[in-house]
Amino acid sequence: MTERSCLSIVLAAGEGTRMKSDRSKVLHEVAGLPMVAHVVRAAAAAGSDRVALVVGRDAETVEAVATPHTANVTTYLQKERLGTAHAVLAAQEAIEEPADDILVLFGDTPLVRPDDLAAARMALSEGAAVAVMGFYTENPFGYGRLIEEDGQLVDIREEKDASFLEKQIQFCNGGLMAIAGEHALELLRGIGNDNAKGEYYLTDIVALARAEGYEVVAREIAFESVLGINNRVELAEAEAIWQRRTRHRMMVDGVTLMQPASVHFSWDTAIGQDTLVEPNVVFGPAVSIGRSVTIRAFSHIEGATVADSAEIGPFARLRPGAELADKAKVGNFCEVKKSRIGEGAKVNHLTYIGDAEIGARSNIGAGTVTCNYDGYAKHRTTIGEDVFVGTHTSLVAPVTIGPGAYVATGSVLTEDVPGDALAIARGRQVNKDGRGKILRERLQAQKQQKS
Repeated sequence: MTERSCLSIVLAAGEGTRMKSDRSKVLHEVAGLPMVAHVVRAAAAAGSDRVALVVGRDAETVEAVATPHTANVTTYLQKERLGTAHAVLAAQEAIEEPADDILVLFGDTPLVRPDDLAAARMALSEGAAVAVMGFYTENPFGYGRLIEEDGQLVDIREEKDASFLEKQIQFCNGGLMAIAGEHALELLRGIGNDNAKGEYYLTDIVALARAEGYEVVAREIAFESVLGINNRVELAEAEAIWQRRTRHRMMVDGVTLMQPASVHFSWDTAIGQDTLVEPNVVFGPAVSIGRSVTIRAFSHIEGATVADSAEIGPFARLRPGAELADKAKVGNFCEVKKSRIGEGAKVNHLTYIGDAEIGARSNIGAGTVTCNYDGYAKHRTTIGEDVFVGTHTSLVAPVTIGPGAYVATGSVLTEDVPGDALAIARGRQVNKDGRGKILRERLQAQKQQKS
């Protein structure tokens, strides 16, 4: 297949009114990635050299989210809605350039797999002029039926036009199609609009191709791979399917999920072997986890990089820019943002670390806060190696603590601390003998007067 050139035409111009949204349907996300980007990624993975993106509503935004996912994307504006064949011909300029295979995809089918597209291309390499992807279902009502004779696809019969016997067919049209590049323009231009709606239906290409004596075949695809998203209910169904697939893949690849159904992944989550993920963990976009990491329950990780043998949580939050080195630990009820936690360093509990650098083997006590924001700008905290920061310490940035320093519990640091120094930044304790009793009696008297 690598010797055959391929153009993928992604139809992404639909209004999506049933989504009831201020943005185009194909911009809605599955696993944190717009649906249309999922489709473009699948096309690229199936060997597409070029992608023609047919856009309408929110054209510039649709183009912007699709283009980062493959090297060669060109957009074409569909100005009128006159059927699927008309939409495909909006990319006529791309079709006119030589391509062995042409794939017709839909921007609202985010679950399509590269293997499915490769199967369609394989049918073309074996001599078919058109390959239609179909699925089997026990409830085919409403779907176009794929009529086959002697291994050839004869027609696609819509529900309203099907005979009683044809309605019993459970092999249905999935919408995705592969067309041999040498015949594509001839067949597409031959599709007419002599129907009740006056539209140009891509499914008519089957009869046209057969009339020309070309081979037309159907290939099976899983229903979920061609699941089109039209509303928020179907969007949630697609999310559930995507998550189920990804959990399965993660476990097959060597990741332990204690309670798989409770773990949520993003489209680009990467996790190394022998990592343990406890229940109710959420991975946002741009997360990379190393090998043999322990991620405890109820942690939320986004935009973070975690090296081997680190430990996170429970109830930890790693925000964008968080970076944990080997064997680092971020414990329960801790938040880390735009900071690097050095090798073997520990941020154990009830702590906020933002815009900071923490050196190897340093220990950050419970309740420590890096005071990084002054209301106008963010400032950085730098902590060297082998530093001990006592409980309930506030580090008022910008501030630097040198290697080997010791910060006393309850300190509020506003100045740098030299290496190996002991920093004590708190008011001296004063005990007033008998004053506790006097204060208590005064408060009780005030309470009695008010009552």
